[in-house]
Amino acid sequence: MFAVMQGASRGDDVYEEDDSVQSLEAHVANLTGHEAGLFCASGTMTNQLAFRASLLTPPASILCDTRSHVFRYEAGGLASHSSATVYPVEAIATQGHHLTVQDLEREFISDDEDVHMAPTRLISLENTLSGTVMPLQEIQNIRRFAKERNVRLHLDGARVWNAAVAEGCRLKDITSEFDTVSLCVSKGIGAPIGSVLVGDKGLIKKARHFRKMFGGGWRQAGGLAAAAHWCIENVWPTMKETHTLAKHLAEGLEREGRGAKVYIPVETNMVFLDLAGSGIRLSELSRRLEAEKGIKIGNSNAPETQTQVRLVLHWQISKQAVDDFVEVVKDMASTTTTPAMETLGQDRNKAAYGSR
Repeated sequence: MFAVMQGASRGDDVYEEDDSVQSLEAHVANLTGHEAGLFCASGTMTNQLAFRASLLTPPASILCDTRSHVFRYEAGGLASHSSATVYPVEAIATQGHHLTVQDLEREFISDDEDVHMAPTRLISLENTLSGTVMPLQEIQNIRRFAKERNVRLHLDGARVWNAAVAEGCRLKDITSEFDTVSLCVSKGIGAPIGSVLVGDKGLIKKARHFRKMFGGGWRQAGGLAAAAHWCIENVWPTMKETHTLAKHLAEGLEREGRGAKVYIPVETNMVFLDLAGSGIRLSELSRRLEAEKGIKIGNSNAPETQTQVRLVLHWQISKQAVDDFVEVVKDMASTTTTPAMETLGQDRNKAAYGSR
């Protein structure tokens, strides 16, 4: 990756003069079935630029999953940048797995409804959400729902690379259903930094202008773009193996953890573990993993009440590392006689549900 960065172009991206950046933007746009792309510093930036460039005239509201990143973890950007109200939607029809048309119909506000309400102008979906995949069929259903109501559809696709692999489909099968898509190149893909926004040429032109207004214009970004391009070509193809390894980890933890539970389905590369029923303390597990196996998961200073942890696997995690992890959990579970943490695991670290 460093060698690729060293050989990258060094033009000025603010003036659209960098070959490596333009190559990445064109490549991602082609992969996603869109006209143009814009390389930015973060997924938060590409999400917010998509909303702002959509030019939603107030009063306007946006529907999204109540757990979504754009609602919970982007510092109120929707209200600040786009003057839009957010109506978070519960995924009731699928018991918390993913939003459906049925869920959106419940919260949708049309132009001719109560004057006290802000009409729905845009629907924002997230795929994957906490590592779970929104089925392509449901995305297509929601697309039809949005088109019938003349409402724009955005995808926070920070990990849509993983979703396409898990679905066994082309990336554009998912992303072409949306007006705008934000794709992270650091999460999962493993690039040093960045996210790409894709959409039609007119919207990307507006987004480029807003990026500069928000202070996001970067000059010699070619090295970063070249690294991202390399990762798409070389890391993305390894995701199927990583997903398989994540399931192997989840099965091992539940089998050997004596009460440890994986509380969100493992569909891609994320394992959400709850140690409450096992009696294992998260802080102690963290310390032993690092001391005995050289595995660092953080949380060494976790409070005793914290029993849940999100484990995210990537292409450089080996099967041996997973087996070592399970071995430490097995050893700790075998020496724990009382599940002291059993009553403390309820509703702890709920932020994990909203993580991408």
